[in-house]
Amino acid sequence: MKKQIVIIGGGISGLATAYWFKKNNYDVVVLDKNKEPGGVMESVTNNGFMFDRGPNSGLEVTPLIKQIVDEIGMSDQFIYADSTGDKRYILRNNILHALPMKPNLFLATKLFSWKGKLRAMAEPFVKRSKDGYYQSLAEFVSRRLGKEFLDYAINPFVAGVYAGNPEELSVKSAFPKLYALEEKYGGIFVGAIKTARARKKSPETAKQSAKMFSFKNGMQSFPAGIAKYLGNLVNLNCDVSGVYKTETGYKVAYTQLDEEKSIDCDIVISAVPSYSASKLFGGIDRQLAEHLNEIYYPPVIVLYLVYKKSSIQRPLDGFGFLIPSKEKKSFLGAIWSSVIFPTRTTEDKTAFTLFIGGSRNPEIADMDRDSVLKKAIKEFQEVMVINEKPIFNAHRFWSKAIPQYNVGYVEHDKYFAEFETNNPGLYLSGNFRGGIAVGDCIRNSDVLYNKVKEFLDSKNKID
Repeated sequence: MKKQIVIIGGGISGLATAYWFKKNNYDVVVLDKNKEPGGVMESVTNNGFMFDRGPNSGLEVTPLIKQIVDEIGMSDQFIYADSTGDKRYILRNNILHALPMKPNLFLATKLFSWKGKLRAMAEPFVKRSKDGYYQSLAEFVSRRLGKEFLDYAINPFVAGVYAGNPEELSVKSAFPKLYALEEKYGGIFVGAIKTARARKKSPETAKQSAKMFSFKNGMQSFPAGIAKYLGNLVNLNCDVSGVYKTETGYKVAYTQLDEEKSIDCDIVISAVPSYSASKLFGGIDRQLAEHLNEIYYPPVIVLYLVYKKSSIQRPLDGFGFLIPSKEKKSFLGAIWSSVIFPTRTTEDKTAFTLFIGGSRNPEIADMDRDSVLKKAIKEFQEVMVINEKPIFNAHRFWSKAIPQYNVGYVEHDKYFAEFETNNPGLYLSGNFRGGIAVGDCIRNSDVLYNKVKEFLDSKNKID
């Protein structure tokens, strides 16, 4: 088979990239090893309850999201989170405190001590770091905002987003916009004020103000809808074994239902996790595999619980809560799933999603699963003041969940860029580059499409 562009990976990154190529009449094909498209986006219905086993929602940070949704005919499936879920809680001393999002609420909150508040407010007077490029997020935040802000705001936030540790994550790689505020403007508060006007003019939306979205039948509906639009361009049950150079371009070798096949092409885009990509390009660049394999993916258990609403003794008036590591709990936090998206259960039931493990507790991968789940449920019920057992529960164990942009990641990213430069027509994509969120993947798919288009245009001119 001969194709112009082969995309390896049928998750949201690969499918969104393929969408732009099909829309603009390029000859593209997608190969994915799974039986269904979607990658880590898995949505299942069991006993009448809808459960997202991977990403549970997205943030509408770019208009490209809604553009794709509308153009593939999924507007009627697209839903925004209920406004009741706007409030976020942080656990401190076994008490849930609303995370203050406005200056007056920050002054009034009991989440931080007055000493911690005063230290955070001194941020504009902190000098720029001389060694910011290789700083961990913990070093950056402690220096600029103080240890208490790190412990009770950033630490739980990082656990909720990355399932990671701020002591390990690179501020430059994992939070580039935060890093840029110090580099360009000397500080966070000053930088936020000076960039406010530019943000208003941009079509992009900051994550802290972006609307949360999902789909009536869960997040997997999104990649499934794109795959439906792509039709027979998406080939499932295809296990790619390697990518090789040929005299005219590249060959992608794969097995589909025990039958060995290959495709000759001009462009190969890898949109699989880094640990999977490491096995594809050994015949072209052996050192690449080392960089790809050094990106860490911690284990995570996603636990779904349903209770009778009458058994819950506290108000359900928010998104959920996150847990600082200082609280010594066995899970990272909980999302109040049916508060955010009320159609997830019936009116007399309430659903929750808990996250266990991550970089904070990677040992859960080797522990007795039932014991881990029972402990998390017990602790969760104590926090939420629930006096009955769940009427339904299910879980999904991810041995390698979310890529960590740890200190030193910048060296990997540099090598990935060099690899693409040295091998014109080969591209590395996926959530281990350019951001882990759904919105990041959509935005990056457009960037990659335009990069490949520019390459093909210049190649055609030469030919």
